[in-house]
Amino acid sequence: MTPTSTDSRRTESRRTSTLAAPPGTARAAGVLYLLIFFSGLFAELVVRQQLIEPGDAGATAANILDAPGLFRLGVGADVVMLVCDVAIAVVLYLLLRPLSPTLSLLAAAFRLTQSAVLGLNLLSMFEAVRILGDADYLGVLGSDPVDALALLSLDRHRFGYILGLTFFGVATAIIGWIAVRSRRMPTALGVLLVVAGAGYVADMATFFLLPGYDGAASAVLLAPALVGELWFAVWLLTRGRSLEAPADRSATRSPDGVPTDLPAGVVTA
Repeated sequence: MTPTSTDSRRTESRRTSTLAAPPGTARAAGVLYLLIFFSGLFAELVVRQQLIEPGDAGATAANILDAPGLFRLGVGADVVMLVCDVAIAVVLYLLLRPLSPTLSLLAAAFRLTQSAVLGLNLLSMFEAVRILGDADYLGVLGSDPVDALALLSLDRHRFGYILGLTFFGVATAIIGWIAVRSRRMPTALGVLLVVAGAGYVADMATFFLLPGYDGAASAVLLAPALVGELWFAVWLLTRGRSLEAPADRSATRSPDGVPTDLPAGVVTA
């Protein structure tokens, strides 16, 4: 081996070691993902679906006024989710950067865009509880118009939430593609994340492009996301440390395309 080639390999080794994520990055990502997962489920299933009656302003207003603490707790859960979303965008970028710097940066950008859209959109939900309970000056309008204004704010939040999740869907699909390409994550998980991301985008398209659509297919379109995101979180906690090892770009591959000399601890399936 010539001195030039030796120096080149040393430079490459130092570069990949620098790119490698710090120890504990995968576990931090897993914890953040679980916080996002359960905070989001709580805000959606326990709060919004229990208190908001689509198309019925009076019933929705009564539900919120009967449980204002629960409603505000839902807003708080969304804030926790968004704070964790910003953090995990950076953490996942550090973790996936050795596998694909460009794609991991693109996924982080889409995820941060989602956080910005959902954060601003959350004001619509808080506006609803303000209209019903705190904005006394609206009493001159009467109860029915006030209830209608509150429901309008909640509808705006609903569609803003769907729009924000579109950016999350693209980020999820990119991460899934990184997983499929790299072979340092389970291929089935990568495929499921790609499908989950496509489901978010398809859900947005049906809401915004089909007049009168009521979300009937959302449960089917978003089911892969429920499974894939939980699987990804658990994998990060239990096996994600393999991504913290520097990628060996000189790894040879067997005829079926699987690396044969990956760093110790790397999982390919």
